[in-house]
Amino acid sequence: MEWTKQGRIFEPAGQAPWIGTHAALPVVDVTPHGCRVYFTSRDQRGRSHIGRAALALGTRPAVLDVSPEPILAPGPLGSFDDAGVTSSCVVRYDGRIFCYYTGWSLGVSVPFYLNAGLAISDDDETFQRISPAPLLDRCAVDPYLTASPWVLREESVWRMWYVSGTGWQIIDGRPRHNYHIKYAESSDGQCWERKGIVCLDYQEDEYAFGRPCVMRDDALKRYRMWYSFRGTTYRLGYAESADGIVWERKDADAGLPLSSSGWDSEMITYPVVFHHAGGLHMLYNGNDYGRSGFGLATES
Repeated sequence: MEWTKQGRIFEPAGQAPWIGTHAALPVVDVTPHGCRVYFTSRDQRGRSHIGRAALALGTRPAVLDVSPEPILAPGPLGSFDDAGVTSSCVVRYDGRIFCYYTGWSLGVSVPFYLNAGLAISDDDETFQRISPAPLLDRCAVDPYLTASPWVLREESVWRMWYVSGTGWQIIDGRPRHNYHIKYAESSDGQCWERKGIVCLDYQEDEYAFGRPCVMRDDALKRYRMWYSFRGTTYRLGYAESADGIVWERKDADAGLPLSSSGWDSEMITYPVVFHHAGGLHMLYNGNDYGRSGFGLATES
């Protein structure tokens, strides 16, 4: 697999009041009327908000009509997402939009806590949290954190691949997180059964995985996953699976290296891959976890 970079198509520059620094974790919603991209930006206090915009593809890709207000803002004081919300996945089903996200709260012994959350829209405009509590709270199989859910609905089964914490380590005098990718299932997209199934685990010096993006490829009769993994810095990863549970990592086939200079020369992370106009496209973040914006690549 090879990708052709089309360049950076969005850089945060105050396009709306909720856009401060960063345009991270893009998610593409392909509809009969066009494409929309959901993404995360941080305010002056460093709190993340989720908003969306139109995504124009073609000879001159561009991000247009940025929403004047976020579709989801940080939760109330003391809630699991009072320090910020970050985009992860969007699923359309039965006339509703399911927006899966990560909620942030600040810690004392560790810098932060993460929990997956869910907000739903019934009118394609406003989103309401399904609960003031997390979608995936800490439990015996996920004792430290949950984050970055990616969800597919297949017939009557909802399938999720998500980030799960395995602990914290003191590195150079500071706590450093460790998290890999696990799997869960649901009958309604809201109540999830977790059995601690690990899909992707650490290799060598790795200690973290970014938001997974999973696609079922019927032509190849397999599932495909794009993600980012971190040792020294985030790099693009790729894996394949016959059943969506047991995965073979093929990171050498990811096909999108760092640039020699510029906005994505130090880091490639948070990929989202989608079909459009008969081809595969990828949005991804570059340097500094999305501070430099996001770019577009097309499958060669």
